[in-house]
Amino acid sequence: MVTAYVMADQDMLDNDEDQLLTFKLDGQDYGIPIIKVQEIKEWSKVTPLPNTPLYIRGVLNLRGTIVPIIDLRLRFNLSEVKYDSFTVIIVVNVNGKWAGIVVDAVSDVVSIIEEHRCTTPEFEGHTNRQFIEGLAQIDEKLLILLDVDRLVNPEILAAAVDGTPS
Repeated sequence: MVTAYVMADQDMLDNDEDQLLTFKLDGQDYGIPIIKVQEIKEWSKVTPLPNTPLYIRGVLNLRGTIVPIIDLRLRFNLSEVKYDSFTVIIVVNVNGKWAGIVVDAVSDVVSIIEEHRCTTPEFEGHTNRQFIEGLAQIDEKLLILLDVDRLVNPEILAAAVDGTPS
C-alpha cells in the first residue's frame, strides 16, 4: 500500500505565495490548498453505504477514523471511469473532519502568487460553481481552484452518510 503524507509548513512559504496540490480530473487541471491535504492514498476498496448520493462511494477506515469518500467525477456530473493505477484518494481535513476525494491522478505541488489568480467569468448554467474559488494561470496550464470547505462540507456529508438526501 502506498500512502504519501503531506506536510506543509506555512512559515516556510512567502506570505504572498500559496501552495496548491494539483490533480487531473477528466483531462482538466485542478488545485486545492495543500494545507487542507492530510494525505494522498492509492485507490482502495471502500465500504458502500445504502441511501447515499451516487458521488459518495462509501467510507474507508483510515487508522481508526471513518472517512467518507467522494468521487469528484460524479460530484461534478462527469462521466464515470474505471479506477486505475493512477487513481488516488486525496484525504482532506476540513475543520477537523476528514473526507477523501477520488481524482484521476495527482500532478504536482505548485506555488502561486496573487498575480497568477483570476476570477471565474460570470455566466449562467454553470453547474457546481459553488465549489470553484477561482482560476490560476501556471505556465501554460489554467488551474481550476476548488473551495475544499464547500466541496467537503461536513454537514452535507454527514447528512448524506446518515441517509438524509442532499
